[in-house]
Amino acid sequence: MCLSIPMQVVALEGEDGDCAIVERRHGNALRRERVNMMLVGPQPIGTWILASLGLAKEVLDDHQRTLIEEALDALAAAMRGDYDPSAYFSGLTYTPPGRSSRQ
Repeated sequence: MCLSIPMQVVALEGEDGDCAIVERRHGNALRRERVNMMLVGPQPIGTWILASLGLAKEVLDDHQRTLIEEALDALAAAMRGDYDPSAYFSGLTYTPPGRSSRQ
């Protein structure tokens, strides 16, 4: 299974902007890579895209990016054994197992 992550366009390359240098900061880590932009077309510097395996798959708005970042943060917390559902997924309401959401 492949996981696509939000990355920000920081430079354009190739003819007609068909490739871009994108980066993602997470904590102290910086990930930078070159991606093919053929599926989404040329995008201005600063645009957020969803990227996987060197390919830009979708242009993201701020809301979409926030939801994906929250999901990735929740995954990282779960992997640390530090998961609190109420701290993530602002667009969802958490109901513990065995309880009705109407209680």
